[in-house]
Amino acid sequence: MKKQILITACSMDIGGIERSLVGLLNTFDYDKYDVDLLLFSKKGELLSLIPSRCNILPENPKLASFQKPIKEAALSGCILPAAARLFSKFMINILPTGKRIRNKKDSGASLLQAYWDYSIQLMPKIDKKYDAVLSFMWPHHFAAKKVIADYKIAWIHTDYNELKLNNKKDAAVWKHFDKIAAVSDECGSAFLSVYPFFNDNLITIENILPGEFVRRESEKFIPEDMPVGNELVILSVGRFCYAKAFDFAVDICKKLVDDKINVKWYIIGFGSEEMIIRNKIKELDLMENFIILGKKSNPYPYIKACDIYVQPSRYEGKAVTVREAQMLGKPVIISNFRTSASQVKAGYDAIISPMNSNDMAGNIITLLNDVSLRKKLIENSLASDYSNIGQIEKIYSLLEYKGN
Repeated sequence: MKKQILITACSMDIGGIERSLVGLLNTFDYDKYDVDLLLFSKKGELLSLIPSRCNILPENPKLASFQKPIKEAALSGCILPAAARLFSKFMINILPTGKRIRNKKDSGASLLQAYWDYSIQLMPKIDKKYDAVLSFMWPHHFAAKKVIADYKIAWIHTDYNELKLNNKKDAAVWKHFDKIAAVSDECGSAFLSVYPFFNDNLITIENILPGEFVRRESEKFIPEDMPVGNELVILSVGRFCYAKAFDFAVDICKKLVDDKINVKWYIIGFGSEEMIIRNKIKELDLMENFIILGKKSNPYPYIKACDIYVQPSRYEGKAVTVREAQMLGKPVIISNFRTSASQVKAGYDAIISPMNSNDMAGNIITLLNDVSLRKKLIENSLASDYSNIGQIEKIYSLLEYKGN
């Protein structure tokens, strides 16, 4: 008899975690496992990439309300979940107890945690009993408290040292899981620095990224909104948020322009900090040099067309777009965020740069001028297997071990 597996995620909007989920779903052995996918909101540009043998469960309005503005959620009939979210905002933004979080530059995770803490009792349970549930995106409240399963696995996709959370409440959710899957060893170490008592539960399961798919998608069109001329073409991809540091990328671009580098830096993405970035572009008079392309369902032709891929992040778990750029043979520069050593091999397939505009710009100029270095990074990237297809065996072994 096939094992019954449930995988939970927020949606299939464009993002690195979502593309990693697509890789996992397209690798599963559906002859051996029946896989249900519960999306809190059944939407997103990547929905079409989910394999037909994966059963997408019907959307539940209460869960979907998390993906809507509070006013819209209330008007759609989800009044209690909307009220719980309003209360969460009050707790974080108004009460003195939220002062520590409000003073942090990146407090979005704490607000999302509060949403779930105060709303989880209002969420529906899953009637079906599963052999295992894989909670692929944080927060993990739903899989922890609303799913009946013999075995529970939850994923970590970020540097836990950087999250500003109520750690006591967060740990209480993690305790529901038999295994905690970090996408890199360094990501796992960061988690254990906050929660050392979960050491026996931790396992590393790298992102599964189908290389053939990435290469095939990169050939589908030539991006007309990213013309390639005589200038240096740089690309970065990600959500417009504090972690991805695209505001910092504008500073780097300004340094390149001041150093007389003919550069066009394109950004693919969307998010809450878009206006911050646009205002900074205007303030530094970089409208002709730093260009926001917006959301793209297929970013791969853009990656293929660039000269250098730059990831200027303040923190990461493991950036999927960096691996995808390497799969397409692009020289890569990343900032030295805490888990950068797990992302690339410095000097072999990428450059890890100190996170300041002088050093980042200097490394870009070095890569532009040093043909042999650029060739080395490209050749080593193309010779490497970043797909991590074998990681699915780790998941199978967990599922089969628990079943015996």
